[in-house]
Amino acid sequence: MSDANFRPASMLLATIGISLATFMQVLDTTIANVALPTISGNLGVSSEQGTWVITSFAVCNAIALPLTGWLARRFGEVKLFLAAVVLFVITSFLCGIARSMPELVVFRALQGLVAGPLYPMAQTLLLAIFPSAKRGMALALLAMVTVVAPIIGPIAGGWITDSYSWPWIFFINVPIGILATLVVWAQMRNRPETTQHQPIDYIGLMLLVLGVGVLQVVLDKGNDLDWFESTFIQIGTAISVVSLVALVIWELTDQHPIINLRLFMYRNFTFGTLALVLGYSGFFGINLLLPQWLQTQLGYTPIWAGLAAAPIGILPLFLSPLVGKYAHKFDLRLLAGGSFLVIGASCFMRASFNTEVDYRHIAEVQVFMGLGIALFFMPTTSILLSSLPPKDIADGSGLATFLRVLGGSFASSLTTWIWHRREIYHHAQLTEHVTPYDPASQHYLEQLGGASQSAYLQIDRVVESQAYMLSTVDYFTLMGWLFFGLILIIYLAKPPFSAKGAAESGGGH
Repeated sequence: MSDANFRPASMLLATIGISLATFMQVLDTTIANVALPTISGNLGVSSEQGTWVITSFAVCNAIALPLTGWLARRFGEVKLFLAAVVLFVITSFLCGIARSMPELVVFRALQGLVAGPLYPMAQTLLLAIFPSAKRGMALALLAMVTVVAPIIGPIAGGWITDSYSWPWIFFINVPIGILATLVVWAQMRNRPETTQHQPIDYIGLMLLVLGVGVLQVVLDKGNDLDWFESTFIQIGTAISVVSLVALVIWELTDQHPIINLRLFMYRNFTFGTLALVLGYSGFFGINLLLPQWLQTQLGYTPIWAGLAAAPIGILPLFLSPLVGKYAHKFDLRLLAGGSFLVIGASCFMRASFNTEVDYRHIAEVQVFMGLGIALFFMPTTSILLSSLPPKDIADGSGLATFLRVLGGSFASSLTTWIWHRREIYHHAQLTEHVTPYDPASQHYLEQLGGASQSAYLQIDRVVESQAYMLSTVDYFTLMGWLFFGLILIIYLAKPPFSAKGAAESGGGH
């Protein structure tokens, strides 16, 4: 498609510009998690409704990913990258000026759509401008950027929310995006590119949008509407199932499928992708729940919730280059299995928390989990791409990324649903023991000054706090067993695991 001998005037500036755009997108994803309770409160919606800010972006981002290859061939890689950055800046500004939750959700959905090509194109352009011998360095740099952004995101989100107001978490993208656009345009505008007209799978795209979009609505609204007691949920589920079944049938028979499902014929791709999607979904859910629990139940400010969550990125920052350099000397299943063991263990550590847990213990568990994250992305992605023919590497990487992002969006809805549903269960269980005839209840009432409306309200607050604590323990216990189960799944893959997949994947972030 392009001249392989092209080199920008300044490799350093070109690399910085491309990396900045990737940094901006990853930062935007994590910065919103910490600000979610503040956004929900300011716009007058529940925390469950507030998760639409995350899920609308993630679903639309997932839908846009399969289109990246076609768009790059149609318009050129540099033009697509620059257009995506400019549109990301515009939609970020629109998110910042939104004054209602429906407005913000629409603008976040648009932001997710235009963000789709950013990471794949950043990866492609870095591979193109670096000589073959130095491509590992380029991908290590990109991996470093995707690790640093989640460290800065929660802290920056908390600081901005505390010191200014939540719209600034979106406005911060404007200067970063403008700088990245100017730098990349100056360095890459003369890169020769050949475009080609290729048919697009419109029917597959329509079925994808309908099936995935309606499924996400069902997941988000199910809890509010009491699931299958609601006619809306029943109809939505039927539409989603029919659309997704039709999508699978169509994609397996179409000559130019938008999603190449035939890749699941390869054993390592199937089990590697399953481990990646489930592992990333668990990781995403943990990162979503922890800041919300700290703020809504333990009284943390947004910036302190960010500081408590951020240490997860410390070890990956230093270990990612070493994993990339030396991973090929080990059985990659051992590294991935070690990752799941560490992450699972960290979940069981959190399951031992109570409402008196201090900042230090929370941060220490985050640091420990970071060891698992450092060992997760590169080995798992290398395994899933290892058995694919060279011509299918790009499609395999795109399909795995699509499913990973989609898994993250579903995880945000399911995490919130599990957390609130288990809280309702535990609240009911605890309330049964709070009666006028229970000695412990009588003693507590006496400490509050006797039976009164304010005393009963105080007791209800205590019960609610403990119910959310028990629900949080249930969630982390579930996640612990999930990650332990992934150890078995990753060992269903079979060596040898060649390095060709890793080189193309850029670490799988």
